[in-house]
Amino acid sequence: MRGSATDPTSTPGHRRLRRCAVPLASAALLLPLLGAAPAPTATDAATHRLQQAFATAAADYHVPQSVLLAVSYLQSRWDRHAGAPSVTGGYGPMHLTDARTAIAGAEHFAHATEDARGDTARAALHPAAEAPAGSAVPARLRTLPKAAELTGLPAEELRTDPAANVAGGAALLAAAQKELGEPFSADPARWYAAVARFSGADDHATAAAYADDVYDVLRTGEERTTDDGQLVTLAAQPGLTADTAQLRRAGLRTLPTDGTECPRSVSCESVPAPYAEFGGDDYGNHDLGDRPASQSIRYIVIHDTEGAWDGVMKLIQDPTYVSWNYTIRSTDGLIAQHVKAKDVAWHAGNWYVNAKSIGIEHEGFLAAPDAWYTEAMYRSSARLVRYLARTYGIPLDRQHILGHDNVPGPTASTIPGMHTDPGPYWDWRHYFRLLGQPLRRTAGPRSGVVTILPDYDSNRPVYTGCTTRGEPCTEHGSSEVRLYTDHDVTAPLVRDIGLKTEPTDGVNDLSSRVSTGQSYAVADRWGDWTAIWYLGQKAWFRNPLKDPAAVPAKGLVVRPRDGLASVPVYGRAYPEKEAYPVDVPAQSVVPLPYTIPAGQKYVVGDEVPGEYYYAVTFTPDSHRVVVGEDLYYEIQYGHRVAFVRAADVTLEAAAR
Repeated sequence: MRGSATDPTSTPGHRRLRRCAVPLASAALLLPLLGAAPAPTATDAATHRLQQAFATAAADYHVPQSVLLAVSYLQSRWDRHAGAPSVTGGYGPMHLTDARTAIAGAEHFAHATEDARGDTARAALHPAAEAPAGSAVPARLRTLPKAAELTGLPAEELRTDPAANVAGGAALLAAAQKELGEPFSADPARWYAAVARFSGADDHATAAAYADDVYDVLRTGEERTTDDGQLVTLAAQPGLTADTAQLRRAGLRTLPTDGTECPRSVSCESVPAPYAEFGGDDYGNHDLGDRPASQSIRYIVIHDTEGAWDGVMKLIQDPTYVSWNYTIRSTDGLIAQHVKAKDVAWHAGNWYVNAKSIGIEHEGFLAAPDAWYTEAMYRSSARLVRYLARTYGIPLDRQHILGHDNVPGPTASTIPGMHTDPGPYWDWRHYFRLLGQPLRRTAGPRSGVVTILPDYDSNRPVYTGCTTRGEPCTEHGSSEVRLYTDHDVTAPLVRDIGLKTEPTDGVNDLSSRVSTGQSYAVADRWGDWTAIWYLGQKAWFRNPLKDPAAVPAKGLVVRPRDGLASVPVYGRAYPEKEAYPVDVPAQSVVPLPYTIPAGQKYVVGDEVPGEYYYAVTFTPDSHRVVVGEDLYYEIQYGHRVAFVRAADVTLEAAAR
């Protein structure tokens, strides 16, 4: 039976049949527009194929083109990623999910040897991370097979052909509209519930938050050149008001919040991490605290889970495992809170940072097999971070919004095992734009400081080891810039002596890489090259005027105090011995194997007192916050931040 014009989802074979009929109507609608404009050139056609695919799919499935474009933008920002799946097995501009094909059995969880607590006052914690026994793949991770049924197109075509992928997304939206009993209206306002259902969320709050984001995109409009050179435009509809009442009839469950600490603009549920004793003297999986009354919260640490949602939710509820404060789901941006902000989670591998931070995990894999994150997750994360920054007075900059890969090893022995997520594919530039603090030039061309700021989409350094050691990763936009020992791409890469290995282009090798938003003191310039002070040495990167990898910035820098040949660098800002009360063992102030030699300068991110949170027992009666007289400066030292004693250095403004 052939599908009717008013029911575009009536048969699985509809896609093949409609090639002969429905396109004639859509072509007739387009003729006046085409006649009023010059004939498109071959180049124009090549760069507008995706825009045309949206127009065709919208007409074929009776979905407003603007709705289809806005949903796709929230899924992928219209990129196709060369047909590679997202971190949760989503393909193409519509992020059609096929988790069985993409990531089934790809649970990673722990991918380095760090002790998540990072507290040398206690025995190292190295839990065995075991993925839970295989459970059914949820429907939100199986939208591509459903799209294949609706369109009659092969799954492989939906994964690799952008036009087919867009058609699959349109078919899913049309099917949702039909199931909801809503008309196939040309008015975008009438598609709110279908958009919410497209998210795959089974609760009202998450579905509504997703749909609200889509309608925000509809109101503001977007224009972007995609990762394969396609120009896509969505005109703004500033007065658009969605029919949100539709969603009350969608039969979605109500999400229990149980006192979660989240902004109202996101969907948030409580999945508490346990605070429990086990095995005699041990306990897990976090420490009770009284922040910010007892000590300030200065950092937010961005992680990726290295595991899929259901498995991660089970792990966080294991008292013998580690902990973090929040997890964000990739497909729809749902947030789960595990540890209250007042308490200290075990997530960063550095006890000083743990005691001063909130950790946020993002569902995904650093490099297996490709690493792109949905716009829904980026936006949900940015809203949460803005809320936390506002609540706790955390500056929105790259000295306080850290990747796990920016957290320093607390001691020399821990440096090689520190984690490297979220990795080179996390789009820091876009993320800070969503945070409302876009990274930009802040000084004149001869400034003594630069902020790393490559164009994410066109910046594509070669990485290896995403799936096979030594083999190139899929070409991909990156937030990171490679460093050399001289102004020549054939020169050796910069070495990190703390890692005790030779530098490589491996995706997890941080030896010779700087990241978007990080700021460094300028050491030299040579033509299209800029040198910075990095890990105690001069490090060069290509920085041509027409395609800059960094921009001039203002800032404060430190240099060794006059008369000192070099000063030590620390991985934690602990108090001096005299600051500890008699009932708290003094912690060693041990430098890392790095120094700042005389003549070098490093950008300052903050000034902090020496501080240590003593918490080694299940009962918090003996817990203490020790604050010393010594002051430290947090500096951008290498890829990771570090600390220097204020007494060892001179603070000054960089040349502007």
